[in-house]
Amino acid sequence: MVVDKSETRVRRMFAEIAGKYDRMNHLLSMNVDRYWRWRTTKIVPPTGDAPILDVCTGTGDLAIAYYKAAKGKLQIEATDFCPEMLEIGEVKKQRAGIEGIRFQEADTQALPFESDTFQIVSVAFGLRNVTNTDLGLSEMTRVCKPGGKVAVLEFSIPQWQPFKAFYLWYFRNILPLLGRMFAKNKEDAYKYLPDSVGEFPYGEALAERMRAAGLHDVFFKPLTFGIATLYVGTK
Repeated sequence: MVVDKSETRVRRMFAEIAGKYDRMNHLLSMNVDRYWRWRTTKIVPPTGDAPILDVCTGTGDLAIAYYKAAKGKLQIEATDFCPEMLEIGEVKKQRAGIEGIRFQEADTQALPFESDTFQIVSVAFGLRNVTNTDLGLSEMTRVCKPGGKVAVLEFSIPQWQPFKAFYLWYFRNILPLLGRMFAKNKEDAYKYLPDSVGEFPYGEALAERMRAAGLHDVFFKPLTFGIATLYVGTK
């Protein structure tokens, strides 16, 4: 069965879980998601003075990680099409005393920025939620500066056995159960998560989609036994 990734359904789903999104991410990943974002800023570090864009930013965790990596010296743009998520990001920004991040409601399939603007265009665990993956990658590439980097951090399927079998069992059975217990929502977001990951391309398949969007020197690095993968391409 094809997962319903329509804009209306995905926006409504994330609006329902926005208040519990951060807590559930840290709980279900045992805080490893923080490490993945930190590794992203190390593998794709900020350089120079051009701004950085984080799309599908959710509550802004990767945007904040890049702000810290740049020591607050660069402008960070953070976009998402779910205003409820952005509101929480604004609260986190204010509590941390951050001024260099601007949250803006926008669809990754139609970014409101000029071409060739950003030194890094990043996305963490959000590309698979974009209805048209190729259009999202094309827009991310368009707004990236020539020579800049597009970084995609996304869930993937581990290949090492017996860990793969255990992971798939946890992901398909335990994770949705925990999600229903702690983050009740009509759209069953924590069933959508494994369904969407299972359907989404990973490894060389996603790298090829990035090349088709106009990126070169594309490489990918599995993280934590392949639970997540960081993909990087140069415009």
